[in-house]
Order: sequence, then structure tokens, then C-alpha cells
Amino acid sequence: MSGDAAVERYRQSFAATWSDDTPIERVRFVVLDSETTGLNPRTDRIITIGAVAVRGGEILLEDSFHALLKVAKNTSAVAVHGITRDEARGGMDEEEALARFLDYLSDGVIVGHHIGHDIATLDAGYERGWGIQTMNRSLDTMDLTLHLERDGAFAGRPPIRHYTLDALCEMFNVIPHDRHTAGGDAFLTAQVFLRLLRLASRHGRTTLARLTEPFVEEPAPP
Repeated sequence: MSGDAAVERYRQSFAATWSDDTPIERVRFVVLDSETTGLNPRTDRIITIGAVAVRGGEILLEDSFHALLKVAKNTSAVAVHGITRDEARGGMDEEEALARFLDYLSDGVIVGHHIGHDIATLDAGYERGWGIQTMNRSLDTMDLTLHLERDGAFAGRPPIRHYTLDALCEMFNVIPHDRHTAGGDAFLTAQVFLRLLRLASRHGRTTLARLTEPFVEEPAPP
């Protein structure tokens, strides 16, 4: 696959994309998770990418993506994701995997839990390969959870003490199967996201701008 051609197709997909007032049921969300060799986007590398689309209140299993990348060396992160250098020998080169992901992603709105790290690591790879960064809107499920908590969406439930993916799975009765794999965590996050979307609709967050609004802590009273 030509990476340059993939980048051009990706750029063209934004010629007519979602606006702030697009109803959320029309938007193609791409729920993303990646496993990396560490926590520094500049020096660490992606090992696996997993993604699944959500649209119209449904998880679209037929619209999903998975890539295993080659790993140059084992790091301490192996204890979390379990993928060793030897197991990844048959993986894709970074350039091929990232080009394929651009074709899959298109202008979808990226969704994930603490998604900033995933996007930063992807962007570092795109900068190395083509001198670009992703152009997509994004939504952090933690931000949306905090907004909904402030909106009163969780009234009557026990207070949320932790905002981890595991805690949200427990709150919404999502069984945490295949945890700490990119594909598994993307699917778990998609299930949590569907439940958050339903609550968002009930609390007036029905457009893309309202849904993706960054969460800002309210200043403490003087």
C-alpha cells in the first residue's frame, strides 16, 4: 500500500465532514485503543491498534480494524499487553500499519478512554512517516463521564471514585473480557460509550459539539 496515496485519501475525506451541529446519531465514531512499548509517545512505539466503529447507537463489528506491528525489542510494557518481540515478528512495518489505519479511520471521530496518549503516539508515527498529524475530532470517555456526572446523569447511583475503564465497565455491567489487548479494550470502550451516549441524549448532549466538549473543572469558590 502506498502511504502517500493513503495520506491523500485521508485528507480528501475531510472535504465534507461533520459539523458542530451534526446530530450524534449520524456521526461515525471510531473507538480506538492501542498497546505501546511505553508511555512516551516520542520514543515508544505502537505494538497493536484495535478499533471498532459506532454509529446510530450500534457497534458495527463489520466496521473494525486490527493491526499487529513489528517490535524491535521487549520492554517492561510486555507485562501489561503480553506481546513479545518474537510474537510480533510477523507484524506489519509501522508505515504499512499506519497507512492502512488512515484508510480505515477516514474522518471518523476518535473515541477512547484517556485517548490523548493513543493519539499522541499515532501522531508521532505519522510525523515520522509523512510529516503530518491526525486531523480528526476526538472524544475522551472520561471527559464525557465527568460532564454527565455534573449534569446529574448518575443521580441515585453510588458516587464514582475512580474513572478507570474497569470502573466504568463495572458501573455499566460490562464484562471486562480480553482486557489489555487493543481489540478487546476498544470493544469494551465501545460498550461503555453506547451507554454514555444514551445518557448524553437524555441530558441535551445531542450534537457533536456538545458531546465532544472538553471537560473543565469549575473553579473553587473564593
